[in-house]
Amino acid sequence: MTSTLAGEHLERASRWIYDGVWGVLVRWFRVPKGPPVVPCLPGDELESFRPSAGFLRYLKLQYWLTLGVIGAPLAIGCIIALVLAPRVMIPLAPLILALMAVPAVAAYLAIHLRYDTTWYVMTGRSLRIRRGIWILHETTITFENVQNVEVNQGPLQRWFGIADVKIDTAGGGSPQPGAHGAAAGAGHRGLIEGVHNAPHIRDLILSRLRHSKSAGLGDEPHPAASALVGWSPAQVALLREIRDAARSLATHAAA
Repeated sequence: MTSTLAGEHLERASRWIYDGVWGVLVRWFRVPKGPPVVPCLPGDELESFRPSAGFLRYLKLQYWLTLGVIGAPLAIGCIIALVLAPRVMIPLAPLILALMAVPAVAAYLAIHLRYDTTWYVMTGRSLRIRRGIWILHETTITFENVQNVEVNQGPLQRWFGIADVKIDTAGGGSPQPGAHGAAAGAGHRGLIEGVHNAPHIRDLILSRLRHSKSAGLGDEPHPAASALVGWSPAQVALLREIRDAARSLATHAAA
């Protein structure tokens, strides 16, 4: 009962502090509150989404488990020290509590910041992933370059009804072992983590991949696409981005 009340108090205090910290960070570092802007053609499909609420609960469970593993021995050590040397420990008790609480609150804030700054934007031709506050990491994956899409779900993720979608793209080399988050998405792998509809997202990416590869650089299959034989996926992606940018500029100029 006591531990539950302590957890509730820490949750409320951390949330109150977080609201203030989040507001300061948004003003100081100009952190965008909304999803990244992705240029697209009129009528093109555009979908913005974030990790599901279950992902935040999943991160919090990991937080509490870690806090328990680290905090329990520290608390036991403090109690033993208090019994053995009460004259020394009683004056130091406020400092010790502060040293234990500050890292716990900081870790809680980091979880919310990670959740609130993660965005995924999918168009008919590409996927953009954004994370970060101090340094914004934006990764754009063109479906033309996608080689493999898979869904990963661990036991705890199943409990919270979430899963990760991993996207491997063409190119030399492979992601470094143990790479996660922005590091994993910066090279040749994109990571959509903590979503409740991972199979749907995987199927959607695969369907747009098939459409992108069948359509070449145009919107529809065209005989001229045969002239692209011998072009690398990176060159095709670059030409497509130039084409889309030119159309976007023409559309804005006409408007």
